[in-house]
Amino acid sequence: MSGHRDKHSGKGATPATRVLDEAGVTYAVRHYEHDAGAPSYGLEAAEKLGVPPEAVYKTLMVDLGGHLAVAMVPVALNLDLKKFATLMGARKAVMADRRDAERRTGYMVGGISPLGQKHSSPAGIDSRVELLDTVYVSGGRRGLQIGLSPFDLIRLTHAVAAPIAAVPS
Repeated sequence: MSGHRDKHSGKGATPATRVLDEAGVTYAVRHYEHDAGAPSYGLEAAEKLGVPPEAVYKTLMVDLGGHLAVAMVPVALNLDLKKFATLMGARKAVMADRRDAERRTGYMVGGISPLGQKHSSPAGIDSRVELLDTVYVSGGRRGLQIGLSPFDLIRLTHAVAAPIAAVPS
C-alpha cells in the first residue's frame, strides 16, 4: 500500500470509501473483474489482486439472538461461531439471514464492507490481523477491495480483536 490517501469520493465512491476519506485514513482501492460463478468471493479477490489470502478478510454478518454483529476473518478460514458468541457476550451465534444482513448494512452479500454500514453493529476481528501491514476488506461492492492499516480498520469499526477464526474442516 502506498503512503498516500486514495481520495475516492467522486464517481464510484461507496459509503466505505467516504468513511475513510472523512477519517483522513490512508488506503488503496483495488478493482478486479468479479466472476459471479466464483465459489468464494474472498479467495477470488486474493487471487485476482495477487494478495496472500491471509491478508484478505471477509465480512460476515452474524445473528446473536435477535441483533446482528460484524465478524471479520481471513478468507481462507471459517468463523468459529462459538468463540464469536463468547467474544460478543452472547449465548449463541448463527450466520445472519441474507436479507437481514443486506437491510442492516445497506450492502449486497458478497460486497458487504465492515465500513460505512447503514446501521453500526458490534464488531469482532480475528487477531491474526494484527500481524499484517495491510489488510484488504470489501469496499462495498463485488470486485472492489480496500487495503488499509489493520489498526485503522479496528479503530473505525470499533472491533475487538480475538482468535475467532478456525481452519475449515
